[in-house]
Amino acid sequence: MLTFAEKTKCIIHKYEKGEVMAIEELVMSWIEAFKSLSYFGIFLALCIEFIPAEIVLPLAGYWVSKGDMTLFGAVLAGSLGGVAGPLTLYWIGRYGGRPFLERFGKYLFIKPEALDKSDEFFKKHGGFVAFSGRFLPGIRTLISIPCGIAKMNVWVFSFYTFIAMLPITFVYVYLGVKLGENWKEVGSILDQYMLPIGIAILALFLLYLLIKKRKKRTHSEQLSVFFKNKR
Repeated sequence: MLTFAEKTKCIIHKYEKGEVMAIEELVMSWIEAFKSLSYFGIFLALCIEFIPAEIVLPLAGYWVSKGDMTLFGAVLAGSLGGVAGPLTLYWIGRYGGRPFLERFGKYLFIKPEALDKSDEFFKKHGGFVAFSGRFLPGIRTLISIPCGIAKMNVWVFSFYTFIAMLPITFVYVYLGVKLGENWKEVGSILDQYMLPIGIAILALFLLYLLIKKRKKRTHSEQLSVFFKNKR
């Protein structure tokens, strides 16, 4: 039997020859290696952002179905790993992206006032952005960077990311348990629903902002009329 290092070397050699399945094989070999670390292995796999949660979590569900771990442990490890991975990108945004934009933003037509407005927006609505972004394929990974750039409170970011990841992780792992050896189908099944759910959440948020803005405008108009009548 090949060792993990030998298997990795073989897969990289395949990739250099242009065999497209090599990257997926490499990811799977890493995940299999993490399996020996049990729950900590799930956590570590999800800390590495380019390893898709859509592979790790259903596979963890398959391991649960085989009795290798518990559903509770797999969901908890997956949820915590789902926070630790985005936190890495958050810190990159905060200590890398922010100074870069402050120094070179003018060349990208990004004014300091725009950064200030972004900070203000994330102070008010950052939690919702961090939460809803987890439901949008393609955005869920990148959303952490603007949260860091805007200097969103790290505890608020972590809390809302965890609150979002908990149900997502549960669904992926649970379906992995139910589908068993067909766990690879989970990702394609859920991808049909994640985008509509994310869009619905964003639509509700925009509706909330619109209603709030109209209420504020109405209140200002009422105050204006009141003071005019006082005169």
